[in-house]
Amino acid sequence: MAHVLGLDQAGLLRDRGRAIDPAPFEQVLARRLQHEPVALILGHQGFWSLDFAVSADTLIPRADSETLVEAALAARPRLDRVLDLGTGTGCLLLAVLSERPGAFGVGVDLVPAAASLAARNARALGLRNRSAMLCADWAAPLQGVFDLVLSNPPYIPAAEVASLMPDVARYEPSSALEGGADGLSAYRLLLGMLPRLLAPGGLAVFELGAGQAEDVSRLAEACGFRTALRPDLGGVPRALLLEKGVGTGRWAD
Repeated sequence: MAHVLGLDQAGLLRDRGRAIDPAPFEQVLARRLQHEPVALILGHQGFWSLDFAVSADTLIPRADSETLVEAALAARPRLDRVLDLGTGTGCLLLAVLSERPGAFGVGVDLVPAAASLAARNARALGLRNRSAMLCADWAAPLQGVFDLVLSNPPYIPAAEVASLMPDVARYEPSSALEGGADGLSAYRLLLGMLPRLLAPGGLAVFELGAGQAEDVSRLAEACGFRTALRPDLGGVPRALLLEKGVGTGRWAD
């Protein structure tokens, strides 16, 4: 209702005697009754105290993904160069940059409209001069190395995508959801790229789906990475931290 009237929620509550034309509200209510996510109806979503424009071309930022930002900032107090693979709205990259004023970041997405949206969010948040958004196949065109590599890759097994809640299955892009037959295809690709992308002492932080922590950790350790897990607020291991060149196995977060 506040959205329809062009108010914030506090303004709506202050003016409880306002006359309201129900027709515009009924139009957006009808969209919600078809399971269209509220964020797509409103056109924006909050993440890490920042506001991001959203569209049907990207995943909607979720609070669980803030775990990656927390983990990265805690593990690396100083950052100069940040890379976000599969950047979507740019929420992970731009949240980190907002906390590290000296850092510069690159966001990459295969979908042109997603890369464009991430660039628009960077401009809106005053981070245009400290970021570059590229449309590319993962890290294919990149030459440099980074202190931090972030990614929220597609990790839903292909056979399970259609059975997701309709808010997700109908309205969010399958390319950002489907992770191959076992949900791990993107992790295998990313682990193959990481050695050339990480600077000495660099860190990678990947988002995990529920129940994937052990499988992805084993893949990473087999590739020579040391790993650690960080749970989200629900206790689900959500962020996988990876270091290269310091021995394999697990370390305490």
